[in-house]
Parts: sequence; C-alpha cells; structure tokens
Amino acid sequence: MIRSHVLICGGTGCTSSGSMALHNKLAEELKAKDLDQEVKIVMTGCFGLCALGPIMIVYPEGTFYSQVKVEDIPEIVEEHLLKGRIVERLVYSDTPADAAEHNVSLSETQFYKKQKRVALRNCGVINPENIDEYIAMDGYFALAKVLKEMTPEDVIQTILDSGLRGRGGGGFPTGRKWQFARASVSDKKYVVCNADEGDPGAFMDRSVLEGDPHALIEAMAIAAYAIGADEGWVYVRAEYPIAVRRLSIAIEQAREYGLLGKNIFGSDFSFDLHIRLGAGAFVCGEETALLTSVEGNRGEPRPRPPFPAVKGLWGKPTIINNVETYANIAQIILKGADWFSAMGTEKSKGTKVFALGGKITNTGLVEVPMGTTLREIVEEIGGGVPNGKHFKAAQTGGPSGGCIPASLIDVPIDYDNLIQIGSMMGSGGLIVMDEDTCMVDLAKFFLEFTVDESCGKCAPCRIGTVRMLEILNKICDGNGEMEDLDKLEELANYIKSASLCGLGQTAPNPVLSTLRYFRDEYVAHIVDKKCPAGVCKKLLNYTIDADKCKGCTLCARACPAGAIIGKVKEAHVIDTAKCVKCGACMEKCKFGAISRK
Repeated sequence: MIRSHVLICGGTGCTSSGSMALHNKLAEELKAKDLDQEVKIVMTGCFGLCALGPIMIVYPEGTFYSQVKVEDIPEIVEEHLLKGRIVERLVYSDTPADAAEHNVSLSETQFYKKQKRVALRNCGVINPENIDEYIAMDGYFALAKVLKEMTPEDVIQTILDSGLRGRGGGGFPTGRKWQFARASVSDKKYVVCNADEGDPGAFMDRSVLEGDPHALIEAMAIAAYAIGADEGWVYVRAEYPIAVRRLSIAIEQAREYGLLGKNIFGSDFSFDLHIRLGAGAFVCGEETALLTSVEGNRGEPRPRPPFPAVKGLWGKPTIINNVETYANIAQIILKGADWFSAMGTEKSKGTKVFALGGKITNTGLVEVPMGTTLREIVEEIGGGVPNGKHFKAAQTGGPSGGCIPASLIDVPIDYDNLIQIGSMMGSGGLIVMDEDTCMVDLAKFFLEFTVDESCGKCAPCRIGTVRMLEILNKICDGNGEMEDLDKLEELANYIKSASLCGLGQTAPNPVLSTLRYFRDEYVAHIVDKKCPAGVCKKLLNYTIDADKCKGCTLCARACPAGAIIGKVKEAHVIDTAKCVKCGACMEKCKFGAISRK
C-alpha cells in the first residue's frame, strides 16, 4: 500500500541540475530500506520555482525540499520517509513556520500565493508520461463534453465569450480566429500548434509540453472539432528533447485509448496529430513562416492576406495557436466562459504565464491574472532584485518587446497597457534588469539577435536592422553623434511600417523603448563618452587609487595584457594604452583600490 508520494521535478531546469540522479538514488535507498512498496516516486513537470532546483515534494505532508543533492537522499529516506521527521535544513526557506504541522499548502508561500494556475494547473502535479494521471485530473472530460453535448458553433461561442486572446504575442481573439476557419469552405482543414518559442529567456510553452502534454492534445482535438478539421501538427523546436519525447509518448497513449484517431468517443469525429521538429529559426514563430517550414520548405513569411484561416497549410484553412493558448481551452469548456472571463481585466481576460529571469531572486515560471502589476511580479513573487541592487527596468516580449522603466513598475500587465507604454506581451518572457545594466547595450543585444534571425526576404528588415545595429555599435564604441538618435528613430519607424512580418515589424521596439525612457544614457555615451552602467568596454577606464593600493601585485599577476606597472609594496599604475578593460584586476584587488569609470 502506498502511503507517501515523492514528486521530483523532471523539467529541463531541474533535469540539468541532476534531478534524474536524485530519482535513481531515491529508488535505490527506498529498496534498501524495504520502502519501495510504500513510497511512490513521481517524475513531474516544472514546479515553477526554477531558482531552487532540483525540487522534491513529499506528500501527503506537502513538504517542499529545494536544492536537493544526491548525498541528501539517504537522510531524507531515513529521517522523513522512515521515521517521519522532516529534514528542516532542506525545506524551502519561504515555507511558513507551521509547515511542519503538515497543514500548509504551497499556495501560502510568497512565490505561489498571488499566482493562479490555469495553463500550468497540472505542471508539477502529475506524471506527464502517464495518461491515467491526466484523466484523473478531469483530462479529456472537456473533449467528451464537446462531442456529446455541444455543436462546433457552441464551442466557438464559448471561446468567444471567454475573451481568450492568443498567448503567442499578437493577442488576437482565439474564438474569432476559429470562427473564420469554421466559415472557410474546404475539403480539408488543419489545426496547428506553434511550440517554437524562440524568445531569449522564454520557456513557458516548453514547460507545458514537459509537464502536461495531454492538455495540448485535448485542446487541439477540441479546436479541430470546432472548425471541421481532422488533422493537426505540433511544430516544436528540436532543442526541446524532453518536451518532444513526452509529447510523443502522450500522442501514442492517446491513440491507444481511442482519444486520437477514428470515431473518438464513438462519434463521427476523427482527428490525428503529428509532430514536426523545427531547427530553431526565430522567424518560424511567425505563423506563415511556420506553415512554410511544416510544409518542408525554408521558413519564410508569406504576404497576408490571405490569412491562414482562409489559406494556410498546403493551401487549406488552418488555425494556429501557441501551447499556452491551447492549455486554457479544456478548462474553459469544463468551467465555462464566465469563470475564465471573471479573471483578468476588461480587455485581457484570464491569466498569463511569464518566464521570470534576469536580475531577480526567484527565477522561474509564474502564472498570474491579467492586470497584476509589474511590482507584484518583481517584488512579491520574484523576491526582488538580489545583492542590494535597485530595479531599473523589465523587458517584456523578448526581442520584439520593449523596456518598462522603474517609474512604471505599478503598471497593470495586460495587452493594451503594454502596447501603450511601448512594449508588448509577446509570448511571456520577462527579463528584470538592475542598475548595472546598460540600456544602450541591451538594445544592441536584442537587435543583434533579430539581425541574425532575420530570414532576409524583405529589404526593410534585412537591411534596415543592420543599419540600426551599425549605429548602436558606433554609439557604444564612443563614436556616436547626436544626429544618430534621429537616424535610429527614422529607421525604426520605417522598418516597423514596411517589413513583411512580425519579426521586422517589432524588431525596433527595444531601441524605441530605451530611447523613450533612457535617452539620457544614449546622450551620455555620445556627449560624455561614458557608459553610466560601466558596461561598454570602449568607454571604460580602470584606475588605481595610490592611497589604497598596498602593492600586493595580485592585480598585475591577473592582468592578461601586462598593463599594470609597479613594484612590490608600492602603488601600482595602469597603462591605459595596453589595458584591454577585462576587469580581471578589479576582481582580484582585495583592498578596493581599483575603480571603473
């Protein structure tokens, strides 16, 4: 008889930190103590709090162990699983004090208490490779409901009434997209999932695929029923091996249970699903480029109209939604449109998943109601900026988004508010920056990414972004001129208006938003020839304070360029002509004698 369940995070983050080794050691120890018939190990998806991985939760107590190491396993087995004594030193530090009384849920901790998990409802809860566990969480009940009780029009109206908007970036109403595809007359229609997720720092879709793949399968089947399709494709990047493996397992299991294939639930509805691996091209996140890639061609966008709902995959009507969008569908069908629309704001309903990263204490996945303020996400859920530094800005929407300055930290996060302040929701990456971030360098970083990822099909994106990058490099090198700022804005507006697809149309956003809110940093680079954050190397100078220098020679020995001159026990000097500005001397100095300006 099973008396305890030990859930171990099997998401990419914890796997990379050795969670499979924990699983193997735990199985070994349980067998050695004759506990393997009493304690069950469950490998789950991501729990969300990636900063503290590997994570292990013991039920029924709900004890949350963080940063567990293989050498900790014998103690956990001996003390907790055998003797019933919690290993306090490994308990997540934010767990309330009375957690040891076994009556406190994770939802009461600082990281989780303001979250509302809808798309992530099963992640970290079930074994994603076991269809029975998904069914036990009401899995495939929504599909049964639509096939037995609802017409395709009823399904579409429910999604329309819910107010669900696409979570992949554009925020287009999901129900309206389905409505267009339903109205298109064709002998064949397709349902496609965009699981390409190419934004730097974004891992929302990957985590759903790793932790709850059946949620995607069920939702795509519902979508297919709604528009009259019988075939679907999941376009997922090959760099997500765990996600691909678990999705493949889930598809096979669904076929074995008759939940994919012919006459599902004894109805006349048939639907099957395939996986297409992407090669990691960022432009394939754009829906028409994605369809071109699924067809076996080089991923390049197509002019629109016609839109995919009219002419998509192989020229047939097609709907495309991303993983997170689909992850909401079954819950909307089961709980109703009113339940979903009660969350969020007037024009942005439901919840949004964010991949929280950068200069933040609690990196990981968070799912909050639309309208939650940036301050709540950063300071309360994220635990604030570490090392006593100050919050400077947050980048939402990845290379396609913009920077939100500290002065707007109380802005409610939803589609319209972000557009208004010069950013965008994007797929949900949220990168936090502190005072040590150079905003000019940040804009250059994102523009370098889009220049590399541009497919080159249209001139505004192919040429215009390169010209913008040249200007940013010039400014960061200390050779900028004030008229360069006007040139940047002129180029940016032209590229936004003339590019063929969303990649080019949004590529200038990081530059425009940093110019809007951090123009003084651009001016400092150009006029003062200084980088206020001390990041741009060609604008830096390292100096040694003669009064603080003890002549220990540590800095001279660390300098790779031989740029530091001085004798033992005498003040040293940096030869600026030789200095490569690597910062090695500053790192080695124990007396704070070296400064960077």
